[in-house]
Amino acid sequence: MKHLIFYSMIAALFFGSCTTSEKQTNEMNVKEQLKMTQEWDKTFPKSDKVDHKKVTFHNRYGIELAADMYIPKNADGKLAALAVSGPFGAVKEQSSGLYAQHMAERGFITIAFDPSFTGESGGEPRRMASPDINTEDFLAAVDYLSVQDNVDADRIGIIGICGFGGMAVNAAALDPRIKATVAMTMYDMSKVNVEGYFASENTPVQRMENRKAIAAQRTVDYKVGTYQRAGGVIDPLPDDAPWFVKDYYSYYKTERGYHERSGNSNDGWNTIGCQSFMNQPLLAWAHEIDNPVLLIHGEKAHSRYFSEYAFERMTGKKPFNSSITECATANEIPTGKYAGSYKEGNKELLVIPGASHVDLYDDVAGVIPYDKIESFFNDNLK
Repeated sequence: MKHLIFYSMIAALFFGSCTTSEKQTNEMNVKEQLKMTQEWDKTFPKSDKVDHKKVTFHNRYGIELAADMYIPKNADGKLAALAVSGPFGAVKEQSSGLYAQHMAERGFITIAFDPSFTGESGGEPRRMASPDINTEDFLAAVDYLSVQDNVDADRIGIIGICGFGGMAVNAAALDPRIKATVAMTMYDMSKVNVEGYFASENTPVQRMENRKAIAAQRTVDYKVGTYQRAGGVIDPLPDDAPWFVKDYYSYYKTERGYHERSGNSNDGWNTIGCQSFMNQPLLAWAHEIDNPVLLIHGEKAHSRYFSEYAFERMTGKKPFNSSITECATANEIPTGKYAGSYKEGNKELLVIPGASHVDLYDDVAGVIPYDKIESFFNDNLK
């Protein structure tokens, strides 16, 4: 009898903690009071083919997220839906909103959302990042879309741009409700934090030095009570800046893409903001994604090797014999060397001829393959 009572107590402790009480249900309905701009303040013009409104939803950590919803005009019935986010350090008024609006013009209900701790979304302290929480942000977007009256819950996909391309792949590995995933000009934030750019810091000694530096900064931050910012895209731009930094500058620091709430356009992430990426590999389970994934990258993007790596993680096959060194000098790669489509099962890597990393942020270069993205989702959100 004593053993029975003991096990009953243990069951109540553990299993009871996983059930939803009335009190917990009520708590889920408590929202942060977000301050959201109602006027159009995007870096791209408003389309007359879609309706737009601001919406909010919460993730499982209770953080309230802000999003722009785009609905095709004269939409009828339940439609397929897409959640869009990224680039890493950007806001929904930049690239993600542009993609969302374009896809709404093509018949999808879309939301472009600010991740936790950034833009108009909630979460304190500001300008932190987390492989877990930021992946969860995509899952929360799927939660929200799944319960909308005008959305077919069995036809939901996601688009991740730059660092949120890696988060999108991780979300697809975690949540089979995501029926199709597109990762644009993808960064693997774990890989770049562990190895440095182009594997330039990929030794145990170098990683330990980075760990020590972040640990020391944590002590300083705690002592002074504020978080040091790492800085966004460097400004003024030095003449000898790496070519891909100049590429970023051309977007984030000019009228082309500057936004006042964008970390990359201003003072960046907290210095310690990306610490957890050093110990949590984003693509660990990418090989178990059952649903279709489309990776799209620029041939001349310095970051192309991240999509190559993701394709190999998902399929076990190298798309081509490239090297990190070639990506480091990608502006010198002859057009056509790697451009093309590489497929294995329902996974595909599409390399855009001559395109840089930032060319896939907006429509300036005119190389974003919207037709391809539309057909991919139409084929896989049935």
